Amino acid sequence: MKAYERIIQFFLFLCALIAVLGVILITYFIVKEGLPVIQKVGFLNFIFGKQWAPTQQTYGIYPMILGSILATLGALILGVPIGVGCAVFLAEIAKPKIANIIRPGIELLAGIPSVVYGLYGLVIIVPFIRKTFHNQGFSILAGSLILAVMILPTIINISESAIRSVPREYKEGSLALGGSHWQSIYKVIVPAARSGIIAAIILGMGRAIGETMAVIMITGNSTLIPESILSPIRTLTGNIGIEMGYASGEHQQALFATGIVLFLFIMILNVVANLIPKKVGE
Repeated sequence: MKAYERIIQFFLFLCALIAVLGVILITYFIVKEGLPVIQKVGFLNFIFGKQWAPTQQTYGIYPMILGSILATLGALILGVPIGVGCAVFLAEIAKPKIANIIRPGIELLAGIPSVVYGLYGLVIIVPFIRKTFHNQGFSILAGSLILAVMILPTIINISESAIRSVPREYKEGSLALGGSHWQSIYKVIVPAARSGIIAAIILGMGRAIGETMAVIMITGNSTLIPESILSPIRTLTGNIGIEMGYASGEHQQALFATGIVLFLFIMILNVVANLIPKKVGE
């Protein structure tokens, strides 16, 4: 091996090492700062406690966990059918000229700052919900609608790549056996690409759980357990984003402990995504 190849190999290894080291340092810092509160309150009490009152030294994040889960589930219910449908359209139905027009729009959705989504929700979606359902408008529904739009680029791009990776022989065989174009899509191509589509959904779920700014602006930020889809909520990320600016002492440690729980959520989702076979149809 030539000397310059060894230098490049070492440089690439160093880059990978720095990336891993960064994750390790962040994990250590979050755990170091948040673990004392979890040890004091108790992990189960911290997770399932229903009251968040830092001034009374009461730290229960169950309402925030429930808020994050409900907003994410709502986003998946709304966003997954649209995202997968759009991916199928781009990969199998749309003409190249039409697809070339739609794809830049999808990429633009991915590049829009989350605060812009929040402003749109605050000006358009929240007043619409308020007028339609005669409530305050800040709700799970508002958050789910915005998050559904935000996860579309992830779901569409990965699902389309998975569908395009299915061998063309699958479709040709289906057509040769008398199947229609649509039958070949939903009975052969989509099932063969299911691993990639599921991975896209899981990554979209991670995107939704980790969103902060847009959610803070339109969900109402209530620490009470929601009673319906029109109830206001506060998510785990929203809890950290709202209170970290003025928190100190044990209160700040409790927010870091919230970060530990959020970190566990994201880590579990990444592990699940990595366990899904990467080879389409495997």
